[in-house]
This record gives sequence, structure tokens and C-alpha cells, in this order.
Amino acid sequence: MRQFTAVVNPSAGAGGGAVLIPLARLLRGAGAELEVEYSRGLAHARELGRRAAERGAIVLGVGGDGMVGCVGGALVGTDAIFGIVPAGRGNDFARQLGLPTDPAGLAEVLLHGEPQRVDAIDVISGENGSGRETRPGQVTGLAVLGSVYAGVDAVANRNANRSRLLRGKASYTFGAVRAISTWRPVDYRVTVDGEVIERRAYTVVAANSGFYGSGRHIAPDAQVDDGLLDVVIIRHASRRLFFAVMRELEDGSHVRRREVEVLRGREVRIEADRELPYGADGEVDGGLPVIARVLPGALNVLM
Repeated sequence: MRQFTAVVNPSAGAGGGAVLIPLARLLRGAGAELEVEYSRGLAHARELGRRAAERGAIVLGVGGDGMVGCVGGALVGTDAIFGIVPAGRGNDFARQLGLPTDPAGLAEVLLHGEPQRVDAIDVISGENGSGRETRPGQVTGLAVLGSVYAGVDAVANRNANRSRLLRGKASYTFGAVRAISTWRPVDYRVTVDGEVIERRAYTVVAANSGFYGSGRHIAPDAQVDDGLLDVVIIRHASRRLFFAVMRELEDGSHVRRREVEVLRGREVRIEADRELPYGADGEVDGGLPVIARVLPGALNVLM
């Protein structure tokens, strides 16, 4: 039987216990071994994941997109097997993969699912990485799974993460309203596989997964195994239109608007004419400029 190590975000969903406790009973009842490790933060979670993989365990990321991207990112470029236990606020990468959220469905996937190769993203902050030659699949910055986004959504996500009263989509909606109320136009310089595009926009998203922001379908045609990033640019327009686009993110119909541009490429560099944060996998990690490179087939995920 399979041997698992669960790396848990203690702050996700009552410590992940709402999902993890019944899941643990099912896994152990089927004869699998399960060790549980609680992280003290993202850096510690990465270390716990690496150590578990070195011991030969299947590593489980238990939490939201930040924890899943963190633990999964630590295994990118290895032969380790990764399992996802969605127990956070967004769970967008699990949604993209079509994973169940109930303990019985998750147990079935973890006990009997087969690992499949999916892409990841190599994220390089600042001026590092420009023009650097790398081997396919080589991580030069920080590996994440879902998307890298720079603009009003990064500000909104930072607001959502700071919210103590709201959860799920409500926290993201509140965060977006607060962000857009103080938003000033930004001129972006976006380089996709060497081609430079200049746009005044609300945001630029380099998406491996189609979902972000707790179920918003930002890149409906994105695939996690095509070796490409979908680059979504929401150009500047009235605030009324921006909120209309936000509503359309629920089903992905926003991409039909002329103010929304979708490109595809293997490497994306995002710059702006003023200081602006970027986010990755639900965490606000730094400021522009940032480079996002696809890492084709870099991670084994139980499906």
C-alpha cells in the first residue's frame, strides 16, 4: 500500500482537519501509511515536502492554493509523487484538475489514482533571469503551479488575505472592490517569447491553470499539460466595465470582450510604469518586474 506524508497548513479550514481527519481514517483503514506534518510557514512547508519525498513518501499538500503551490513547487523537477488535498479558501488548482473535495472521493484518488505529468511555472523576481539560458524543466527562481498575476487582482488578493471576517469568494470580492476604489491606470510592458506588447491595463495574468481567485475562470482555455502559459490582459476601461468583467469571470465569458486580450507563450516578462505587486498561487510574493517561465511536465500529480 502507499505511504503518504501530509504537509498541512494549520490555518487552512480549521487546520485542514475538516477534510484531513476523515480522509486519514479512510487511508489508514485501507492499509495505507500516513504521517502528518504541520508547517510553520511556506518555507518550512517546502522543506517538509522535500524531506518526505526523499524518504520515498507520496507528498500531500493540505490547504489552499498557497500551500498546494508551495509544497508541489518544492517537488518540481523530481520524480516525487504529489497529491492534493484541497482544504483552503480558493482550491483553484484542484478545481482545474477536476479533483473531488469530499474525503471519500479524495481517498479513491490517493489510493488508486495514477500520477500524471503536469506543467509548473518558474517565477523569477526583479531583473534576475533576463536572457538566461536554462535547461528544459530547470527551476531558476521559485516554482509555482497555478498562475502569476500583476495588477488590481494582486492588490485584491492581498486585501483578501488580510481579511479576518470574510472567506472564499466573499473575501475576494471585498478585496477587489477595495482595490479598484483606489486604482490608478498602469502602463504595462509585457514580453511574450521575445515579442514586446505595451498596454494600459488593469492586470496581466500568466496562467498555467484556468482558475484563480476562488473559482474565477480567468483563462478558460488554459491547460496544465500543453507546455504553454495563457497570458490574459484586461485592458483599462471604465470601472463599470471592470466590474462587468469580474462577473463574467465566473464562466469565462469575459474573453469575448474586446478589452480582454489572450496570448500564449513559454516565457512572459511583466513590467509596469510604477511599483506594483504580483501574486502567485494565492500569495503576494513581490513587486514587478517578474518573469514567468513554463516548466513542461515538471510535476507528477495523482489524478
